[in-house]
Formats: sequence, C-alpha cells, structure tokens
Amino acid sequence: MREHYTLARLYVPETLCQDAGIDLPQSQAHFLGKVIRKNVGDLVRVFNGADGEWLANINLLSKRNAKIIILEQLRPAYTPPDVWLLFAPVKKARNHFIVEKATELGVVRLHPIMTGRTTSSIKTDKMEAQIIEAAEQTERLDLPQVCAPLKLEQVLSGWDPSRALIFADEEGGGQPAVEALANIKPPCAIIIGPEGGFTPEERDLLRSKKYVTPISLGPRILRADTAALSTLAIWQAVSGDW
Repeated sequence: MREHYTLARLYVPETLCQDAGIDLPQSQAHFLGKVIRKNVGDLVRVFNGADGEWLANINLLSKRNAKIIILEQLRPAYTPPDVWLLFAPVKKARNHFIVEKATELGVVRLHPIMTGRTTSSIKTDKMEAQIIEAAEQTERLDLPQVCAPLKLEQVLSGWDPSRALIFADEEGGGQPAVEALANIKPPCAIIIGPEGGFTPEERDLLRSKKYVTPISLGPRILRADTAALSTLAIWQAVSGDW
C-alpha cells in the first residue's frame, strides 16, 4: 500500500468500517477544499486511533460540508510500547513542543504534573488538538491518552509499582541514561520536572520509591522540554520500537 502514503491523512472520531459514510466538520471541509484543493472523487486516508488506517473517497465537498465513504483498510491497528510521559507544564510554546514531539515518539499517555516549582498551566483540550495534528502528520495510528493535571504527590500515591518510573534527575547522581534505559522495558514512564527542577523534598520522595530509576542526562542542565525529548529518544533507541 506504499502508493497511498502520498494521500492526505485525517483523524475522524467515528468507527471505521467498509462502506461507512462519515460527515466531516467544517474545518476539515475547508482543509480538503481550500487548503489542499481536493475534489469529489478524490481519495484520502483516515484513522480514528483504534481501527487502523482506511482509504476513503470524498463523496461530497462544499465550503461548509464534506462527506467521505470508507473503502478499505490500509493498515491494521498498532499500539506502540507502553511508555508514558509525566511532565510539569512550562511556557505555552514549550508545552506545545513537548506534546507534539512526545506524540511523534510514541508515548501512549501524557500526564501533566504540578510540582512545588511549577508556575505554568496547560489546557488538556489544546493538548488533544496538538496530539491529533502530530499523529496525522507522522503516520501514527493511535492517539496518546491525556490525563488531567495532578499534584506530584497524588500521582505517586496511586502509582502501580509494576510500572518503572524513569526520573531524569538534574541534580546528578543517577545512572548514565543509555546504561539505565537499556534495562527498562515497558510498561514504564518518564518523569520530567519544571523549570528550576524538583524541590529537594520532591527529589527525596521520588528517590524513596523502589520503582523509580534516577538517570543522568550528562554534564549540562537541560531545559525541561529538551530533557523530556532526549530521554524519550534514548529510551526508544535502546528499549522501544525503533
């Protein structure tokens, strides 16, 4: 099906099956008709995060409305390795970067955490829109789950100890990242602190948990968004689906 990879790709929330008709919202009608200049009869690809990827035909297209007919499945559903990202919200543009790149790198859950030094907020509805856009552009078939922001203590109090938690410790003292991550298989999660790092009390709390593995990302102090994506990239290279 390589010949279909040049076709436009859309996320739709509806169930996908052969011969199903799906009405698209005005935003996607505008995208098809005005942005990429498609016409009735043209083909597109669609996915919903659960049913794989399907080929569809544009059945109706106007300024405000569009309808597609599902033709055939191109790729079955695929779930990437079970790795989560827990991150303290930072500035708006950097939050966007974290969400977008974590989606591209295969994270299956994104969980904002509130820490003692967290000064920024994040809107989960904006996260979901950014996730969809990133998944559409990167051939991803599933969508990461988005969790509501919670305090670090709340997250840890309900943690399943069978899920390893990788702690990027900016204060040092952890194992070198490549060495540590090569031995951590899914299910697992990565936790990244805010600008300014975790407080001493939060670091002590994390280090007190048997399921936590502190790691070092080298001699330089990385920004939160850089640390998140560096840790994810290393984990994918040594233990993920790369």
